[in-house]
Amino acid sequence: TQVRDNSAFKRLSEFFGGLSLIEITPAKISDYKSLRITKGIKPATISRELEVLRHALNLSIQWEWIETNPFSKVKLDKPNNQIERWITAEEEKCLLDASVSWLKEIIVFALNTGMRQDEILSLQWSQIDLIRRTATLLITKNKEKRTVPINQTVFELLKSKSKIRYISGYVFTSQAGIKIIARNLLRAYYDARKKAGLEDVRFHDLRHTFATRLVQAGVDLYTVAKLLGHKDIRMTQRYAHHNTESLRHGVDILDRSGDILVTFR
Repeated sequence: TQVRDNSAFKRLSEFFGGLSLIEITPAKISDYKSLRITKGIKPATISRELEVLRHALNLSIQWEWIETNPFSKVKLDKPNNQIERWITAEEEKCLLDASVSWLKEIIVFALNTGMRQDEILSLQWSQIDLIRRTATLLITKNKEKRTVPINQTVFELLKSKSKIRYISGYVFTSQAGIKIIARNLLRAYYDARKKAGLEDVRFHDLRHTFATRLVQAGVDLYTVAKLLGHKDIRMTQRYAHHNTESLRHGVDILDRSGDILVTFR
């Protein structure tokens, strides 16, 4: 069989390489999990490695080398693909300082609109209404058009950019005045985040940051969902993270209640 994950194969070989197939027991598999955990390996990585082993053992059953797969008695942790990362005001400043001017504009725009990368790069001036202060998105992930309001920061940015419009019609363009290619955007973004020391911050995390800041400022999830273009509010909850202080107003309401049952002096 062709091994697709060479890294996983190497790790598995180091541990199971000297064993025969019948010696690969549920207990041995659990030992491998424990060893990788003690080395600080993430559960999702361990699960991917063990999936390689499980696949190999399933093939061994097909080839009648073994009768049962020991994985039938092993519980694998379900990988958590939900990445929760947003940037602080200080991190934002570092990222912007490390960015070239055209990238800086896109980052500011993303942080203040929550738009996806492709929505930003595909945005044209015909979709912008500076009088009503709105942007109408025609190309969205869920294939539905949506109109979103723009704040003062974005308004000032677009007002400045509107003085020079290229024939292509795109709001954000390359030096040649054409649509920015996604890989070129990401290349510049990766350079900037490396200079800023924020290599764990993906471009999509700017969208996370937009949603998180709104929720922490007290904006309800329904409104945030509409701004992000989510059909299901459960999706919005992946982007909505609270810090302790943003939750404080929830308990402070009790102090303002007229029905105080217990007081301390």
